[in-house]
Amino acid sequence: MIVTLTVLAAAAALFVSGKVRSDLVAICALVILVLFDILSPAEALSGFANSVVIMMIGLFIVGGGIFQTGLANIVSGKLLKLAGTNETKLLVTVMLSTSFIGAFVSNTGTVAVMLPIVISLAMSANVSPGKLLMPLAFASSLGGTLTLIGTPPNMVIRETLAKNGVAELTFFSFTPIGLVCLALGTVLIIVFSKWLLKSRSGEDESRSGSQSVHLLAQRYSLTGHLYRVQADSQSSIVSKPLKELSVLQQYGIHISEVRRKTSHKNPFFKTINGEMAGPDTVIMDQDILYVKGAFQQVEAFANDCGLTLLDHQATERVGGAETAGYASAEIGIAEVLIPPNSKHINQLIKHSGFREQYSVNVLGIQRKGEYVLHGLKDEKIRRGDALLVQGTWKNIATLSKEQADVVVVGQPLETAASMPLSHKAPLAGGIMALMVALMIADLFPAVISVMIAAVLMVVTGCLRNMDAAYKTVNWESVVLIGGMIPMSVAIEKTGAASLISQGLVDSLGSAGPIALLAGIYFATSTLTLFISNTACAVLFAPIALAAAVQLGVNPVPFLFAVALASSICFAVPFSTPPNALVMSAGRYTFMDYVKVGLPVQLLLGVAMVALLPLFFPF
Repeated sequence: MIVTLTVLAAAAALFVSGKVRSDLVAICALVILVLFDILSPAEALSGFANSVVIMMIGLFIVGGGIFQTGLANIVSGKLLKLAGTNETKLLVTVMLSTSFIGAFVSNTGTVAVMLPIVISLAMSANVSPGKLLMPLAFASSLGGTLTLIGTPPNMVIRETLAKNGVAELTFFSFTPIGLVCLALGTVLIIVFSKWLLKSRSGEDESRSGSQSVHLLAQRYSLTGHLYRVQADSQSSIVSKPLKELSVLQQYGIHISEVRRKTSHKNPFFKTINGEMAGPDTVIMDQDILYVKGAFQQVEAFANDCGLTLLDHQATERVGGAETAGYASAEIGIAEVLIPPNSKHINQLIKHSGFREQYSVNVLGIQRKGEYVLHGLKDEKIRRGDALLVQGTWKNIATLSKEQADVVVVGQPLETAASMPLSHKAPLAGGIMALMVALMIADLFPAVISVMIAAVLMVVTGCLRNMDAAYKTVNWESVVLIGGMIPMSVAIEKTGAASLISQGLVDSLGSAGPIALLAGIYFATSTLTLFISNTACAVLFAPIALAAAVQLGVNPVPFLFAVALASSICFAVPFSTPPNALVMSAGRYTFMDYVKVGLPVQLLLGVAMVALLPLFFPF
């Protein structure tokens, strides 16, 4: 028991620190338990055959089909059009539409697809995005309380109750208490967010989609580091590709675009061809190069290569556009957020593949309110970073589909609104409806219904192939859960669950089942601030069950308390992926989450403890 609880405490500490990947922590904990002969190899690996893990894989694939066909964009886009420009109506519509999607799809995926839509809507309504994005993240978690598949803790408690022969929860067993939780949570979030969230600097300037590119350029100080140089027939770089010039290594500058005159003479360069500067771009006579870097370095480059320096101070207006050289009708800039589970975390910019895979350049990094604009190739991408990228609008649109690793925001409203919709979207909707119908009818075990839907997503072409299906799965979460489920086995096997539950019963049981329910709820709610909601549910589910059995009352409300407390976690930014995902885009600080999220989390907890016995009597 001591070894098991020590391993659990060490794992929790590493989860909190975030210095080691959570899936690696879970596997290491598993290995230690086997080495100490606490778990047999079969018990240690049992988590990966658990129906919860298999169901999660299937739901990731189903969700991937919904996102990749554009179905989520269609549904949420139509719902958000109802909001108009009234801030309160906008907030309610955003929360309710997000909650609806979150009831059927993972909360992380829900926020990923809603984020650019909500930002575009805020711009058109002249509302600060910071007033909508934190409620968006919270609403995705509240939506997960509505159905069996809404959030992993729901599936965890279903499995625990079924395994112990207590009760068999159906798809909509969670809906009544979930609707109450959603209604109360929506009211509380609206009240506290409108009261405590102030406009962030620079956000109220976002008056229209056409200005968003300019605002990005201003925010990242692009125009303060942009110069133009022109080549002629005597320039040493003419007829050479950029990859042979090594301008970044020699001068520490970056050539972002090459503009080439057409046969039509025009002193204002309105009839020009512009192209992204890539390794294979060949410089020609009379080309104008847009160069980013310090003036002394740009001047040295121009002198050494026989180029004419057109600007002796940073160009701010070229042809009447503040962002010339960074954005045009063909080429644009966009902000890219790095989700907590992105494969790009801890990669150097030069190894990230943005240029090689998507033909976009990284122009800057926004990190904790500061901007990194120089020496980018050797900068390591960190959790919570926002990257400013430049490329053709087509390439940026392609990048925006990679929602597992990046979330593209900050695009002009026109571009965001013109994203093409796939003809497979109705088919994906039909498959999702079939999955829900099978689960409601209970014709097959829930995990089989989910796997049927996942297979149909692939064979019908909603996902291109099995490789595309595998890419939709967040394998870190799968390994984390598969590795942590045996931890609950070890806690039960060694008697730790009985000891903890006995302690809860001894300390709170004499005050009645309500006091014990409150103790389990708020103990779970506290722990979920520091470790993932799924891991928290896995650990507390057997403890809650044992405590209820010892007290001689119905375990169902206690297990529901674990599921709800695990999912309703708003008080810190990194407690859930949605909270972390909106932090950079909303320009939030740690204290913003404490001010808004903590009172909502506490008040909802009090309400759930009071209401759970009404829905599930002791």
